[in-house]
Amino acid sequence: GHISAGRMTDRDSNAHDGRSITPATATDTPMLADHGGTPKDGYDDESQAGLRTDSSGVPLPPGVDEKKLMRKVDLKLIPWLSFLYLLSFLDRSAIGNAQLYGLGADLKLTPQQLNLCITVFFFTYSLLEVPTNLLLKRLQPSLVLSVITFFVGICMMAQGFAQSFGGLMAARVCLGIAEAGLFPGVNFMLSGWYKRSEFGLRAAIFFSAATASGAFGGLLSAAIQNMDGVGGYEGWRWIFILIGIVTSISGLISFWLVQDFPDKARCLTEPERKYLIARLAADQQFSSEGEPFRWRHVARAFLDPKTTVGMLAYAGADAPLYAFSLFTPKIIQQLGYTSTRANLLSVPIYVLACIVTCVVGFVANKKGNRPLLNLICQAVGMAGYIVLIASRNPAVSYAFIYLAALGVYPCIANTIAMTSGVEGMYKRSAVMGVVISFGNLNGAVSSNIYRNQDRPWYPLGHGIVLLYLGMGMITTALYWWMIASANRRKARGEYDETILDPSLSQAEVEAALEKARQEGERRDAADGIRGRIRAVYRRLDMLPGGTYASVEHAKRAKGDDWSGYQYHI
Repeated sequence: GHISAGRMTDRDSNAHDGRSITPATATDTPMLADHGGTPKDGYDDESQAGLRTDSSGVPLPPGVDEKKLMRKVDLKLIPWLSFLYLLSFLDRSAIGNAQLYGLGADLKLTPQQLNLCITVFFFTYSLLEVPTNLLLKRLQPSLVLSVITFFVGICMMAQGFAQSFGGLMAARVCLGIAEAGLFPGVNFMLSGWYKRSEFGLRAAIFFSAATASGAFGGLLSAAIQNMDGVGGYEGWRWIFILIGIVTSISGLISFWLVQDFPDKARCLTEPERKYLIARLAADQQFSSEGEPFRWRHVARAFLDPKTTVGMLAYAGADAPLYAFSLFTPKIIQQLGYTSTRANLLSVPIYVLACIVTCVVGFVANKKGNRPLLNLICQAVGMAGYIVLIASRNPAVSYAFIYLAALGVYPCIANTIAMTSGVEGMYKRSAVMGVVISFGNLNGAVSSNIYRNQDRPWYPLGHGIVLLYLGMGMITTALYWWMIASANRRKARGEYDETILDPSLSQAEVEAALEKARQEGERRDAADGIRGRIRAVYRRLDMLPGGTYASVEHAKRAKGDDWSGYQYHI
């Protein structure tokens, strides 16, 4: 980063008046002194001597091979977590398949009541995602994710036993509560294992389970409905009951199969653990070896303007996703196909979407520039929905549902990877929680836009999805500009911190920091409302510049606002 040591700069907007704050000798060389200790990176200077290094220059302990270790990590994390998400997405979207086999008629539901049962899930699901994500780091994923999955299965079975509108509503409310932490939690967990350039591909593979669940759910529902009458239950009830049983059993097993964060993971040897933590630290994930929970981390997430833009960008991808997954079988059926054939015709759509999601994740992993890939995919999706609005030919409409899917599914993992590139474990946890939560809240809109009076062509529903995709394109472009602009400003030195001379005594350091703080407060007090707002950001270390005892303290206090941190596009 561009660090000035022992002097105040005119660019220092945290606490500056352009004058030296200590009589100590100034130097223009970045000082790595630590008044109060440096964070551990898993190695000491002596242990690093003579060690091989990996592709990023991080020392490799004896017996540790980077590629083999990351393959091991992939195998320990991705397959089982993807399976859990496949079950999760089956659980929430099975109601769309159950509609085709008489759920509404058997429970004597009006179309409005059925839509309300679909919608109510999103309210509890969205509201609990941020707190659940914060708990994940404190309680560890192996416990949180296994409990979540077990109770998701219980709620799923409850839908199968519902006898009335009230019973189905209660089951859907509980399903939203139970399922809230799984998707944001797994994404947050994966971001704590991989470098930023690696995370997107793993998120894409993990999310591809949602598209696979669309294909698998259609086949499964078509098969399970043949159990109609078994045990005195209708076929649609068995869809919920059987998937729920498998989900709960998977939750019990997950306590042993889900790994915790690298600092506590059971699958790592001690040299592997130290190396992974050092590897993440080299990727500017300074908090990878752990940080204490502070509410200021949550406040930093909510007050970061990028979070708001990221919320809108994710909503522009997530609302179309829910509209697509909940109503594709219904849309195909209304084009003149039987219930079973409608479910089967949805299968190849999801298979193609699954493949393209992984391909886009791979390209983004190799080439970068996730915002550009998002814009391309969303433009393709918009073209698909424009044709769906205009078409009155079932074959043409079915063909362009494929195009619509290609504009929806790849953007989910891509947007999560794009918006999660902030530093600080708890800040990242809160950012990912609120971004995903807001996106999922828009699922409540998606579940009400395909109205019966608009069938079979649903121009209103397709039009609203088209607007969401447009919003996604605009906010993705804005997010791209924001992080690129911040990177350029940091490169120009506009974020430079003042780092105190390491030869200062502890008393001199404290006096210098106090003087800088008072200078900043005086400037804020003289600047009216704008100054009061700036004072909040100053207390949270979110302004460019600032005075710090050491580079390490600046990193820890400022996270991704530190002058040396570059956002990964």
